[in-house]
Amino acid sequence: MIHCELLVVGAGAAGISAAVSAWKAGCHSILLADRAVQPGGILPQCLHEGFGIATFGKELTGPEYAAKLSESLQRTDILYYPETEVLSIAHEKTAVISRRGALDQVGFEKLLLATGSREKTIGALPIAGTRPAGIFTAGQAQERINLLHQDLGQNILILGSGDLGMIIARRFTLEGKHVIAVLEQNAHYSGMARNYHRCIEACRIPIRFRTTVTEVHGTGRICGVTIRNLETGEREQIPCDTLIIAVGLIPERELVRGLGDPDWLYSVGNCRQIYDIVDSAVAEAEQITRKALSL
Repeated sequence: MIHCELLVVGAGAAGISAAVSAWKAGCHSILLADRAVQPGGILPQCLHEGFGIATFGKELTGPEYAAKLSESLQRTDILYYPETEVLSIAHEKTAVISRRGALDQVGFEKLLLATGSREKTIGALPIAGTRPAGIFTAGQAQERINLLHQDLGQNILILGSGDLGMIIARRFTLEGKHVIAVLEQNAHYSGMARNYHRCIEACRIPIRFRTTVTEVHGTGRICGVTIRNLETGEREQIPCDTLIIAVGLIPERELVRGLGDPDWLYSVGNCRQIYDIVDSAVAEAEQITRKALSL
């Protein structure tokens, strides 16, 4: 069995910041576990600027922000386990992990959960019709375009005007794709004004408010959708070969479901609440870590 004073699950921005903050506070028995190959969570796939103003005093891209976090981690003696899945956590303050094909057990005194969030998918929405290829969440699309360099389609419809929806709309436009429209069920865009101006206005992307998707059409590959105006009830069919779902995030807390609220468990980052700005998640993660170590 591996023993540590502090187990941090998740090496995204909040998890790394929490672990480094704990190390600076004098806790030098820390294990940071993450399922990904590299640290940083989703930051490496976010090629746009807008990160780090509060933390580093200047705008950075996601990879640049992740690199700075990685550098801070490397300056410590924190035990970092990439490609490691935390399978379960028990009341006895133990965790079962899978690393390099082998199972091991970790005993800890305190645990910081920094598992982030997951996207809502089309399966969570009241949308009728088929489920052909060509439907992606915004995060999936971002990863496939920015990291895997895949071509997802030519005529794109985006459901949701949150920050990620607007950012991926601009990314498709910069890739030379035709963004038919961004659809938003509310009367106002859902993301930050900064992203609306930089993405929607700057790229002249159409946005249709009080509108949603009610049905998907296509076999094999999506060929169109039916949309509905939520005020008038009017329906319209729109041809498209790609549909992007950008309708929000859900905190990822399944790992600790059923544990209740033990005094050794703390949550940081997007698994605690959804943050608009990564700097806010980092700042609160550091604050919660200091509180956890003082108790």
